[in-house]
Amino acid sequence: MAERAVSSIIQYLAPLLTGEVELLKGVRKEIVSIKVELERIHSFLEDAESRAEKGDKGVKTWLKQVREVSYRIEEVIDEHILLVLPKQRGLVGSLRKVTRMITKLKPRHEIASQIQDIKTTIREIQEGAVRYGFSTSTSSEHSNTSTGSITKDNMWRDPRLTSLFIGDDEVVGIESPKYELISRLVGQNQSQRAVISVVGMGGIGKTTLAKKVYDSQEVVAHFNCKAWITVSQSYKPEELLKKMIKQLSGNDVLPDEGIESFIDKLRGYLSKKRYIIVFDDVWETDFWGSIRHALPKNSDGSWVIITTRNEQVVTFCKETSVDHVHELEALSEEKAWELFCKKAYQLDFEGHCPPELEEVSHAIVRKCQGLPLAIVAIGGLLSTKNKGISEWQKFYGSMHSELDRNPNLTSIKKILLFSYNDLPHYLKSCFLYFGIMPEDYFIRCGRLIRLWIAEGFIEKQNGKTLEEVAEEYLTELIHRRLVQVSTTKFDGRAKSCRVHDVVREIILSLSEEFSLCQILEKENSSFNDTTRRLSMHMRYCNMEKVMESIGKSPVRSIFLFQEGELPKKPLLGTIAANFKLLKVLDLEVASLYQLHEEVGNLFLLRYLSIRRTYVKIIPKSIGKLHNLQTLDLRHSLVRELPFDISRLRKLQHLLAHSLSYECEYWVGFIVGVKMQGGIGCLEELRNLWHVETNHDDGLSLIKELEKLRQLRKLGITKLERGHGRALCAAIEKMKYLQHLSVRASNDDEILDLQYISSSSSPPQYLQHLELGGRLEKLPDWIPKLQNLVRLCLGGSGLTKNDPLKALQVLPSLAHLALWDAYDGEQLYFMVGRFQKLKHLRLIGLKGLNSVIIEEGTLPLLEELTIGPSPQLKEVPSGIHHLRKLKNLDFVGMPEEFIDRMEPKPNQGKDYWIVKHISYVVLCSRIEKRNFISIIGTLQEYFNQKVKKARVREDKNESQS
Repeated sequence: MAERAVSSIIQYLAPLLTGEVELLKGVRKEIVSIKVELERIHSFLEDAESRAEKGDKGVKTWLKQVREVSYRIEEVIDEHILLVLPKQRGLVGSLRKVTRMITKLKPRHEIASQIQDIKTTIREIQEGAVRYGFSTSTSSEHSNTSTGSITKDNMWRDPRLTSLFIGDDEVVGIESPKYELISRLVGQNQSQRAVISVVGMGGIGKTTLAKKVYDSQEVVAHFNCKAWITVSQSYKPEELLKKMIKQLSGNDVLPDEGIESFIDKLRGYLSKKRYIIVFDDVWETDFWGSIRHALPKNSDGSWVIITTRNEQVVTFCKETSVDHVHELEALSEEKAWELFCKKAYQLDFEGHCPPELEEVSHAIVRKCQGLPLAIVAIGGLLSTKNKGISEWQKFYGSMHSELDRNPNLTSIKKILLFSYNDLPHYLKSCFLYFGIMPEDYFIRCGRLIRLWIAEGFIEKQNGKTLEEVAEEYLTELIHRRLVQVSTTKFDGRAKSCRVHDVVREIILSLSEEFSLCQILEKENSSFNDTTRRLSMHMRYCNMEKVMESIGKSPVRSIFLFQEGELPKKPLLGTIAANFKLLKVLDLEVASLYQLHEEVGNLFLLRYLSIRRTYVKIIPKSIGKLHNLQTLDLRHSLVRELPFDISRLRKLQHLLAHSLSYECEYWVGFIVGVKMQGGIGCLEELRNLWHVETNHDDGLSLIKELEKLRQLRKLGITKLERGHGRALCAAIEKMKYLQHLSVRASNDDEILDLQYISSSSSPPQYLQHLELGGRLEKLPDWIPKLQNLVRLCLGGSGLTKNDPLKALQVLPSLAHLALWDAYDGEQLYFMVGRFQKLKHLRLIGLKGLNSVIIEEGTLPLLEELTIGPSPQLKEVPSGIHHLRKLKNLDFVGMPEEFIDRMEPKPNQGKDYWIVKHISYVVLCSRIEKRNFISIIGTLQEYFNQKVKKARVREDKNESQS
C-alpha cells in the first residue's frame, strides 16, 4: 500500500509541474524537489513491503511513515489548489482579488510551513531506508522473501501444509469432483500427455481434492510413476526439476549439472512410462513454459495436474482439446452445514447441532459462504468453546476481529493473504476498495470502475482510456479469484461483482491497518477525523450521532449505502463545511430530496452520484465543480439540467436516464434529461446517457453533439423525424462510439437514420445498438457494423423484406431483440447464419405465422423468446435443431399452442421439439406497461392444469 500511495502521488504531481495547474510563487520548485525524493523512496518499496509481509514490525512502521507523508503531500497540494482557483474578471473580480490576497496570507504561510515539514519528514524516511539497507534489486535473492515460498524455517508453519494430510472422514463435498477426475485420469485413452487444471479461490479445497485423487487406489494402480511437487509463489525451475528427478527416480543430481541436463534426464526417464505429476499451488503464468519441455508427450496416457488460484495460469497450460479445466466451486448450503456440524459438534454432540444453537450456527455457516477453509477453522475453534448461545452470538458479531487476534483462525487469514501479497501494487488499492461496501453487496462494474478512476487508482497507459485500463484491473482480480462475478453482460463481460464475505473480513482488517476507510455500521458509530474515506451503512448506524461527531477532516470520499433515515441537520451543508478536500460523494439510494447549493463548494469533487434518490433540481452551483468527471443522476427525479453544467470541462460521464420500468428483454419508456444548451462545450464527455431533444431547440442540441468526438456511449430520447439527418452527421464524427440508443418522441414518430454512409462512415467500434421507434426501412449501415454484439429494435413496424436477411451477415452479433419490430408473416433462419448468436427475442410479432430454422443455423443459441404471435399455430419444428438451447420462453401464446407441448403421459404433438430444452417457460405480456412477467415452467403449467381439472371433477361430483 505504501508503494501504491507513493506511485499515486508521483502521478498526481506530474500535471502540476507541466503548467496545467497554477502554482503560487516558489511552490513549483519545492514540488520538483519532493517528487525527486519520492521517486528515490519508491525504488526501495518493493523490498520493504516484502519484508513487512514477513512480519518485520520496524519495516511496517517505516512503511506507515511513507504512507502518511504521501497522504500529507496530497492534502497540502489540494489545499494549495483551493487557494489558486480561477478568479472572476472585471471590477467585482478586482475587488475580490484584493480581499482574497489579504484573507489568504495566513493560509499561504501555513502551506509553505507544511511543505518544509514534509521535506524534513522525507529526509528522515530516507535515513530510515539507509538504516534498514533496502535494496532496489528485483533479483531472486529478494523475491524469495515472499510469504508464498516454503523454506526450511517456515514450512511447518505454512497453513497450506494441512491440506495434504486431511483424513477421508474429515472431507465433505469433494466426492463428486474426485470421482470425475479419477475417471478422466484412468478411463480416457488420449494419445498424448494431457493437463488437468484445478482452479478456484484460496481455501476452496484445490490441494485437498488433488491429493485425494493422487492418493486414490485407482490412480496408484494405473500409473507407472508419480510425483507431487509444491510450487508456490516463489520458485526456481531448476529446483522443481531436481525434486521431480528425486521423486520419480530416487536419484540425486550432481551440483554442477545445468537445467538442460535435468530436462534430458526427465525426458529419458518418462518417455516410456505412464506418469502422473501434480504441480500444486502454481501462481506464475510463465511456470508452464519452464517445465513443459521436461514432460514428454508420449502415447501412454500420462497426465499432469495443476492447482492454481489464477485463471491466467490455466490459459497458459491449456494446449490441446483433451486438456481439462475443473472449476472448483464453493460447498452447497447442505454440504457446508454438514462439514460445520462435523467440526463444531464432534466432541459434545456427535456431530449434531443442538436446537438452541441452530440459528446462530446457520448464520456463521452463511458467513463462510461454502469456503471449506473457513468452515473447518471456525468449526474447530467453536468445538472448544462453551456451547452457550450468548457466547456464540458474541463470536458471530466479532468475527472480523477474531480473524486478527485468535491464533486458531490465523490459517484463514494467512492463506487468503497469500493472494493479496501476490498482487502487483496497482491492484492492491483496487482490491481493498471492496471493503467500503456492506456485506453481501453486489456492485455494478461500471460504477466501480468510475470510482477507481476518481480515486486516482488507475495508471495511464498509452493508447488506452482509463476505463479500459480499469476494466483490465478488474478482470485480473477476477482471474485471480479474489473477486466474484455476480452477473454478466450479453458479451460475457462482468456486469456486477462482489467479494466473498470471509475475504471481506480480511479486507476490513487491512483497511484498518492502512487507514484506508472507516466503516460506520453500528448504532454507536462515531466519526474518526483521521480517516480518508467514510462509508456509512445507514441501515445500522445512527446518522444523527455521526453528524454530531463530524469535524473538519481530510476525508476524500463519502459513501452512503442502504436505505435509511438521513439526519435532520442538512447532510450536504455538514459535508461541504467540513470536507473541503472531498473528491468522491456517492449518495446512491439515500433518502435525499434536495441537492443544496453548498455542493458547489466542493471544488475538488470528481465523482457525484445521486442515483435512485428523490432529488428533482440540480442547483446552478454545480457549475463550480470544475474537476467533476462523473455525474450520475440515473433513476432520480431530475428532468432538467441548468446551463451551468456546460462549465464542467472535465466531465466524462453524464448518466441521466430514468426508466418507467425495466425488464430483461427490452427497456421501456426512457425519460432523458433536458439541457438548456452548451453541451458542445463538454468535449471530454465519453458517456452521455440519456439526453432529451426538446421540441423547440432539439436541432441545435443535436448539432452540438458533433463536438463530442470522444463519446463512447450516447443515448438520445424524444427524437423527431426532422432531427435524423443532423444526428447521423454527428454520429459519423464519433469515431470511438460503442453504445448507441435512440428513442423516438412517440410511437408513431419515424426514426429517419438513413444518412450514415454504409461504405465508409458507420462507427466501426459500435457494439450495442438500440432503436426505439418506427423505421420505414432498416438503415443500410447497420449490416456493416462488424463489431456489433447486441441489437435491439423496438416498435420498428418493418413490413418490407425479412429483416433477418440483412442482419444475418453481422459476424459478431450475440444478442438480437425484435420487439414489435416486424409485421411480416415469416422469419427464415438460413443454414450457416447467425453463427455467434446466443440470445434471440421475437416479441410482439403479431403477423408472424411461420418461423423456419434450418439445421446448422444458430449453433450457439442458448435463449429464445417467442410471442405474443397469435398467428403462429405450431411450435417451430426447427427448434429441435438448437442443441445448445437452455431457455425457451413463450409469451402470451394461446392455450391451444401450449397444449401441443404437453409432456408425458399425454404427450402433445410438438413435445418432441422442446423435450431436450432444460427450461421451457410460459410468460404473459401486460400491454399497457409493455411488460413481461413469468407464469411458470411448462411442467408447472400442466401440473396446475391437472390440479384444476381434479378440483372441477370433485366439485361436480359433490354437486351431483
